[in-house]
Amino acid sequence: MSLTDRSPNDFWVCHMGLVPYSDGIALQETLRARRQAEDIPDTLLLLEHPPTYTRGRRTRADELPFPASFYQEKGIELHETNRGGRLTYHGPGQLIGYPIMGVSDVIGHLRTMEQAIVSALAQVNLSARARPEDGPDYTGVWVQDRKIASLGVHISRGISTHGFAVNVENDLEPFSWVIACGLPDVSMTSIALETGGAGEHLACFRKRIAHSFCQAHGRRQRLVTPQRLGIATTRPARPAPSRAQLNSIQPTEAVPA
Repeated sequence: MSLTDRSPNDFWVCHMGLVPYSDGIALQETLRARRQAEDIPDTLLLLEHPPTYTRGRRTRADELPFPASFYQEKGIELHETNRGGRLTYHGPGQLIGYPIMGVSDVIGHLRTMEQAIVSALAQVNLSARARPEDGPDYTGVWVQDRKIASLGVHISRGISTHGFAVNVENDLEPFSWVIACGLPDVSMTSIALETGGAGEHLACFRKRIAHSFCQAHGRRQRLVTPQRLGIATTRPARPAPSRAQLNSIQPTEAVPA
């Protein structure tokens, strides 16, 4: 079925589990080619990654202040990417969104993602904001002066890959072992930390993001399975953390440059 046989208002949303970062990259490239060929409509992948640092196109060498062996011992992979932005961390409990969609205005694409995340956070009683006036290093979503979501995209032949990462209930300590987002004094936060563990878990917030993202684009959400997208393997998301685990989360600050 070609794209012209579907409603132009549809936005496909696929809820996935834990996906290795390299698999996620390969999957995005495959789906982007299919979107460029108009084999699928605009599609949002929602998933998690195992512990991983990713280096965006503007990442500096000093953003990884420790030897590679330090990160290997922590069980964290390191990947170069073609997305914009600087270095960031992904891990279980963090919600990743990869919109594979037509984009004609990159800045507008970023602002709309920020708007969708701010709206979803408001639904869990968190007042958040974007900071475009502070420059490109402050792209993302913030709760006061604490960063809760990071963005970075890549556009090829009018179709986007990569996207956003929202800290829901993930371990924040790995952010303190790098210069996260290229900001030496950044303080990362999460929904769990801001709500004292009283907020909803990732599975619930994932649904809110899907709704807010489609609403921000004025589109109708259509849930599809990984199988519908031709994705042969996904892994189940990790179990939600216990109350004791959530209460043990402490705020961290990045290592100074």
